[in-house]
Amino acid sequence: MSATILKHIAVAVLVNFIFVEGSPQWRYQCVEGTCKKFRLTPETKESAVSLPACRLFCHDKAGLWPIPSGSFRIGQTLTRLNVNSIDISGPRSDTKSHNLVTLARQRFIHAVNKIEPNGNQKAGGRSLFAHLKVTNPNVDRLELSTDEGYTLEVTESSDGRINATVVADNYFGARHGLETLSQLIIYDDIKREYQMVKDIYIQDRPHYPYRGLILDTARNFMSVDAIKRTIEGMAMSKLNTFHWHITDSHSFPYVSKSNPYLSELGAYSSKMIYDKDTVADIIEFGKVRGVRVMPEFDAPAHVGEGWQDTGYVVCFNAQPWQDYCVEPPCGQLDPTKEGMYDVIEGIYKDMIDQFNPDIFHMGGDEVAFQCWNSTNHIVEWMNERGWYNDKAGFSKLWNVFQSEALKRFDKHAKKKDTPIIMWTSSLTEKDYVHEYLPNDRYIIQIWTTRNDQHIQDLLDLGYRLILSNYDDMYLDCGFGGWVDSGNNWCSPYKGWQQIYNNSPKELAGDRANQMLGAEAALWTEQVDSTSIDSRIFPRISAMGERLWSEPNTNWRFAEERMLVHRERLVSMGINADALEPMWCSQNEGSCPIHRVR
Repeated sequence: MSATILKHIAVAVLVNFIFVEGSPQWRYQCVEGTCKKFRLTPETKESAVSLPACRLFCHDKAGLWPIPSGSFRIGQTLTRLNVNSIDISGPRSDTKSHNLVTLARQRFIHAVNKIEPNGNQKAGGRSLFAHLKVTNPNVDRLELSTDEGYTLEVTESSDGRINATVVADNYFGARHGLETLSQLIIYDDIKREYQMVKDIYIQDRPHYPYRGLILDTARNFMSVDAIKRTIEGMAMSKLNTFHWHITDSHSFPYVSKSNPYLSELGAYSSKMIYDKDTVADIIEFGKVRGVRVMPEFDAPAHVGEGWQDTGYVVCFNAQPWQDYCVEPPCGQLDPTKEGMYDVIEGIYKDMIDQFNPDIFHMGGDEVAFQCWNSTNHIVEWMNERGWYNDKAGFSKLWNVFQSEALKRFDKHAKKKDTPIIMWTSSLTEKDYVHEYLPNDRYIIQIWTTRNDQHIQDLLDLGYRLILSNYDDMYLDCGFGGWVDSGNNWCSPYKGWQQIYNNSPKELAGDRANQMLGAEAALWTEQVDSTSIDSRIFPRISAMGERLWSEPNTNWRFAEERMLVHRERLVSMGINADALEPMWCSQNEGSCPIHRVR
């Protein structure tokens, strides 16, 4: 046989290898901390490493998101996993954690199967048995003081089974351990098999106890599916608080047992409501995923629709609106009306009964003194008490409301002195905050800019803070205006890199222990269920790593892992925004300017 014929045969074999049945074209090799792409040939196929496998050993902390904060050891050997032979055990059936573990097991197996949803894998492989060892199995409520740490150890038993042991104080820490374990399972498209590392040891715990997202479901209604996708994505980044801004002046979709007329009049439609069963379903969904659902009843401002027949709201839909509030429709409670406090007491009771909150958000943002000042009987009521209709006088009026509102909340609170969160406002300025909002009861949520002196004043006065500075943490920024032309008020857009670099520790300095954490915010004037995923994800995942690990590096060291994590989110049905061309994730280290290793 001639050399020419042999050459043609060799080329035919190579072409057949490359193009038949959609076989992979590339293999990867770890080069100086980056997975580099090389052509896959018949000679290299047997020892070829897939991109997911390379990431496990080449990326910092095995490509996990968020990176573990403590001890970390991962072996260098992968083994084939039988995804049809996974079992997870936990506390006994007579404990409160048992049902949570059962549901977590279902979620874990579902997530693993979503890695390769087409079922294109070889049969066989090792069985995986995970055991959750929980010290306090009857803890079933997440609180600020809850220990969310865990230890994960993976070993191979003598019978060839892979054993994973998660040790934690409670279910919530154990759940985080399962989340980490799920990220250590990959699908190798070269070998067409699931794989995992069989030698792992991780000690891990969050840096901050409060790691949240606020979602506004009043300006535009959010479907239950959209809310659940949001909570699912939060859990995948170990965020733990879904702050539910459930009512506003635009609509009142929350069905209050005590005051059902509020949603009957105030919801956008009879189908756009959150009734008792819906709320319970969302709370349970969050609990399984380690996410507390915390309600906010924002007052005394941001009320309107639903309250029309009560006589307790002033300035509702007043025009021109910019003279009375920050956006239409205006609306503010009247602190001089005794009956109004009975209504809000009923709302507090309903929310306490349903949510059983360990912390509660009373809102308190954007109270417009010009609204109260435009209402004659309020000004007269103040003058009878010798109060001027100036900032000091209206702050006293606001304190009347806040003091009575707190008293009504405490009548029904299941936990004495439940911490109350309020937004920064004129009432939280240093001239008023200590007199009206004592620091042993109130937590202040910062929405102003990072360089606002207000923050340092509150830290100096001993307040605990949650950071939501709009210059880094508002997810609705950077889109078109809706009350005017141009861009919206808080433009520009906040990229994931900016969010990642927003460190509470760096801002607070030697008072970092007063920072409970941070919370991204999505206000929904220009977003609804059709677009919510891409507004939130994967940007909020950047905050997830910052708050869990408080790494001493910037976003450049996280870029490759972030692209991987975005793929995980998409695999779970979350329509996370693309961050870069896919070429960048397949050619690591080639896209960021001035790449530093």
